[in-house]
Amino acid sequence: MVVSVNAQGFPALLGDIKRLYENDNKRSVSGTITSKTFILCMKGLLEGSGRRLSEELHATLGNDVGCIAWVGPGHPQDFCAGIPNCMLLASENRELAAEYSELFSSELIRLYFSGDIVGCEIGAAAKNVIGIAAGLLDGMGLSSLKGALIARGPREIARLAVSLGGDERSIFGLSHIGDYEATLFSQHSHNRRYGEDIIKGVTYDKLAEGVYTVRSLMTLSERTGIELPICEVVYNILYNKHSPNDEIEALFMRTLKPEF
Repeated sequence: MVVSVNAQGFPALLGDIKRLYENDNKRSVSGTITSKTFILCMKGLLEGSGRRLSEELHATLGNDVGCIAWVGPGHPQDFCAGIPNCMLLASENRELAAEYSELFSSELIRLYFSGDIVGCEIGAAAKNVIGIAAGLLDGMGLSSLKGALIARGPREIARLAVSLGGDERSIFGLSHIGDYEATLFSQHSHNRRYGEDIIKGVTYDKLAEGVYTVRSLMTLSERTGIELPICEVVYNILYNKHSPNDEIEALFMRTLKPEF
């Protein structure tokens, strides 16, 4: 079962699915819920709990349900124009991810697979927040700072992923940094455009998952003790209405330290 909905609407959808399978008298789908594999094509974390989407799936439907996160770069506009890209399937069950990557790969989409669903989900969700940061820089006329953003953003996200049991290498792969061109530079990127429009004072009415994800990242930062300075800047601008110029200046005034 392929699922692609607003990440914040996923719990409600899971509730509907659970009720559908539990109601034996009105069952309209075949098989049992534990025989299903869910392929999650959205990238986000749940507000409040900070849960990854696969966590929410298993909490609602049980641990026997198969789960794959489909992440990585790619815009429908590009695929429809015949422009190929590489993407990634991640699952706790590496063999399951490998099986489906073979099934779905084509000349248009080359699919890799991973057994690190924790790192891949964190990386995929967090890249939307880095995308908003890129848009803020574009709107402020500071696009040249995107190089530093690309270098430093993955460092804080990798530390968070590791603290949650993920592999930092996933952050430097297709789930996160591999998606930067599509998220930090592309005119099709909702998150980049959202950040740019904030600076311009324009209302952006399309879905930008990073708006919700940054709140979840702050929850996880507090829970794990991992500092997320770039994500905190985005949060302060979006929710605390801090001055973008003041926030960028505060980043530059942080304690000096070795790069690695």
